[in-house]
Amino acid sequence: MKSKGTLKLTAQKIVCAPYGELMRRFEKWVTAEGALEAARNTIFTPQTTFWLFLDQVFTGDGTCREILRKYQAWRAVAGKKEISPNTGGYCQARARLSLGDIQAVNKQIIQRVDGEYPRQLWCGRSVIVADGSSISMPDTPGNQERYPQPTSQKKGCGFPVMRIVVYFALSSGIILDMAKDALTVGETTLSRRLWDILQEGDVFLADRGFCSYADVHYMRERKVDCVLRNHPRRSVGVKPVKQLGDGDRLVYWTKSKVRPRWLDKEAWNALPDTMLIREIKVVVVPPGFRTENLTIVTTLLDPRLFPKEAFAQLYLQRWRAELFLRDIKISMNMDVLRCKTPDMVNKEVYMHLIAYNLVRALMLQAAATKNISPLRISFKGTAVTVRQWAPMMAVAAHYGSDCAKMYKALLNAIARDPVPERQGRAEPRARKRRPKNYQLLTKPRKEFKECPHRSRYVKA
Repeated sequence: MKSKGTLKLTAQKIVCAPYGELMRRFEKWVTAEGALEAARNTIFTPQTTFWLFLDQVFTGDGTCREILRKYQAWRAVAGKKEISPNTGGYCQARARLSLGDIQAVNKQIIQRVDGEYPRQLWCGRSVIVADGSSISMPDTPGNQERYPQPTSQKKGCGFPVMRIVVYFALSSGIILDMAKDALTVGETTLSRRLWDILQEGDVFLADRGFCSYADVHYMRERKVDCVLRNHPRRSVGVKPVKQLGDGDRLVYWTKSKVRPRWLDKEAWNALPDTMLIREIKVVVVPPGFRTENLTIVTTLLDPRLFPKEAFAQLYLQRWRAELFLRDIKISMNMDVLRCKTPDMVNKEVYMHLIAYNLVRALMLQAAATKNISPLRISFKGTAVTVRQWAPMMAVAAHYGSDCAKMYKALLNAIARDPVPERQGRAEPRARKRRPKNYQLLTKPRKEFKECPHRSRYVKA
């Protein structure tokens, strides 16, 4: 009986904080209490709501009802007053969270990770890789007004879509910042909103969609160098200057007579008429596939400090940005958001960024224990490990030594399961498993007529 009483007392101490599981895992990287100060003593304080929201993102398919039931269980074990099973209070508490405070927490995580684990350099430079994507969300009037659905979809048959552009640290996969807007706003326009995070000496790595005369010039003014794939339409206005080697030369780009719409006439006339660029032709021979020729343009002109072979290896790593986006959209379930208002959608997106960066921080910490590259560690495997170990570590949190040992064992488990190196592996954007043969909703629900024989339905 005495041991049962001690066990019950210990359990009550462990769960006294409703967010104890995740907070114990990530308290090294995030201090939400500094940015989210409680205005009044309520059940859902800003700190509690933040950690519950973060836990909801981590559960993947977690709903407000599910996370509230978990909170009720925590309070029951801790001997606290029972709360209503209605999710309204929790939803209102999430709405009271400030977007600025959530963004401040994310910046704090990035600063702490960069301070603890400096980025690996390429030829003495830090590389920032950029890529764009899109996110879907519930079909509500507010979301449709802020993020209209694609024009190719019929009214009442589509979903609002948000376009995003994300800047990653290439060596670690940490998300440095993100710009978002409606689908009608281009990726290059969103990218320009993130230029302030680029520092002098950084290398900006992106695909040919970001290759424009004005953008390269303005980045050079910021003392940021570019490594981009040449745009296929850039065949006019190029003047050879000097041959540096086989498939390696200096050329002059000539300013076009057509002014971009995002620049006014005065700014466009202020740009120089020519710009010196290095053009490198790379031949990629993936095993078992057709040879592909790439033309890379860069503002790094010195062939001794930056040899041609280094650019070929660097640009092939640009594909990692696609994998980073897959990690946050698929593994963290950000591909389809749940919130029904634009304000809550923005908060949900940044909570996903915080969860993603925290997983990356654990991967960096685990990689340092085994002295391996953090990119060899599985993102999804790390997220799954955190979900399964968190309850057990919450139990061990009461005992200081046991908690430290379990945390060390957690890092060891993450680091001992590296992703195998797959040189030349093909990653086609295709699904092997066929979807079920359901009809497509081509009309609003009230007007739609369902086919009575689904097995005979053929997609038009």
